[in-house]
Amino acid sequence: MRLATRLLLGALVLIVVLVVSVVAIAGSRLSDHLLETMQRELERDARLVGLSWRPGVDADSLADAAGAATGRRVTIIDSTGVVIGDSEFDGEDLHHLQNHSTRPEVIAAKRTGVGSSMRSSVSAGDNEVYVAVRQARGVIRVSVSTARFDEIVAGARRDVLIAGLIALVGALAIGFAFSRSVSRPITELRDVAWAIAGGELDRRPALSGSGEVGDLSRAVQRMTEQLASRLSALESDDELLTAVIDSLDEGIVAVNALGEVVRLNEAARRLLALTAQPPFSLDLLPQDRPVREAVRATMRGIATESAELTYGERTLLLTTRPLPHGGAVLAVMDLTTQRRLETIRRDFVANVSHELKTPLTVIGGFADTLGGHDLDAADRQRFLDTITSNTRRMQRIVDDLLDLSRYESGSWRPSVQSNDVSGIVTDVFTGVQRAADPKGLALQFDAPEDARRIDADPTALRQVLANLVENAVRHTARGGVTVRTRRTDRGVALAVIDTGSGIAPEHLGRIFERFYRVDAGRSRQEGGTGLGLAIVKHLVEAHGGTVRAESVLGVGTTITAEFPRSGVDERMSEISA
Repeated sequence: MRLATRLLLGALVLIVVLVVSVVAIAGSRLSDHLLETMQRELERDARLVGLSWRPGVDADSLADAAGAATGRRVTIIDSTGVVIGDSEFDGEDLHHLQNHSTRPEVIAAKRTGVGSSMRSSVSAGDNEVYVAVRQARGVIRVSVSTARFDEIVAGARRDVLIAGLIALVGALAIGFAFSRSVSRPITELRDVAWAIAGGELDRRPALSGSGEVGDLSRAVQRMTEQLASRLSALESDDELLTAVIDSLDEGIVAVNALGEVVRLNEAARRLLALTAQPPFSLDLLPQDRPVREAVRATMRGIATESAELTYGERTLLLTTRPLPHGGAVLAVMDLTTQRRLETIRRDFVANVSHELKTPLTVIGGFADTLGGHDLDAADRQRFLDTITSNTRRMQRIVDDLLDLSRYESGSWRPSVQSNDVSGIVTDVFTGVQRAADPKGLALQFDAPEDARRIDADPTALRQVLANLVENAVRHTARGGVTVRTRRTDRGVALAVIDTGSGIAPEHLGRIFERFYRVDAGRSRQEGGTGLGLAIVKHLVEAHGGTVRAESVLGVGTTITAEFPRSGVDERMSEISA
């Protein structure tokens, strides 16, 4: 619908609504005013009639005379509600009138002095207004038909309608002329705006002049100039941002709230082997589990920790961050070179440890040779014991370093199978019995039926148990050591509980670090290498499990390793079936 038509229709609707509103409101108010005026007049007439109602005066004659004088119906009612005079009824008709004590205007007059009501009259056949005034001998009521002021109200409404129709015709003529003068320049401005929206930023409105339309024309021209300037600045910023992002060695991937990749740099293409041009779906990104979980969490607005993954021959560090208004940014860093250097370092440690075996063997042989020299027997034995003890301890350090290097390098993979824990625990207890007996330690095993099998590499599980139990026996002076298993939602939790001296809270978070000792002197004296718990941690995490420590000073320590369920138990049950 064109603007001119809308303006005309709008003016027409507005005038019609105004006329109808004026007719309704003015008619209602005029009717209320006339009714109020009539009630005051009727009250005044009733009071005048009351002045003539004295003892000895015939009530019916008084009502007839007053009705003739005022042109209204006058009714005189005694204190019991009986009509004793009425200007419209005489004789028998007067005696047959109903008792008026229940009339609302009579009730109100008796209560407050003056009462009024409006209702349909059976005798007159139309609506009448009744006003009653209380007197000493009863009530005088005066009434009049509403037909007269209904005619006045109807005439007033008719006059307003005629005036409204005249105003409507005039408004239509003026509105038509106005709409024609306004719609033409607005139509031209609309065409210019559409052209600007379509990219024709050199398009300008040809209108000029004063008034709102001229102001609108100049505003559109100004807006177009600013839009062209800002678009140029945005294009420059975008080119600069693209150049900066493309120059980064770190891969950058931007994802919008709809799950579409909208921007990525060359480093991201190279590291993730992407060839599609944005925008494209997230499904084209690598579907490795760390990538998939990190992206999904970030799209829900949850910032995730950096995740390391192997993609092809590369080791990548993935970092994701949610955007304020939905979407995410993925940063990919190539750690291949760094990890290769770390591997070289670990290999170096392993090689050095391996080379240490030769001088250790020589030391062991020299210790045996000392037994043949002419030395005091006690001294010779003491030297031999010291050399042998240190040799064995260094041998254990070398062995642990080699194991730890192998686990840290990632070259070792657990061969998971279902293991009966009770047999492994029995072997481990046998190995530490000689160290536990002098202290009087009780070695106990507590495992319910549903937690007697653990899915793990048997050699690794044995090493984990041996390290934890040996460590518990080494640091427990009285009481005992308990190995306990329980079923969890993920698998089976294996806990080694001792009644030793416990570990202070400030040390508890670091006991799984290599060579970290709570009491270095005591640990070395008791034969610990400082690598046992680090090995346990790597072995458990290699199975996808977790290890944690809980301790109370003076009460004891509990170290729990949780091994996840791998489905080996179910497969073994199916094979047995």
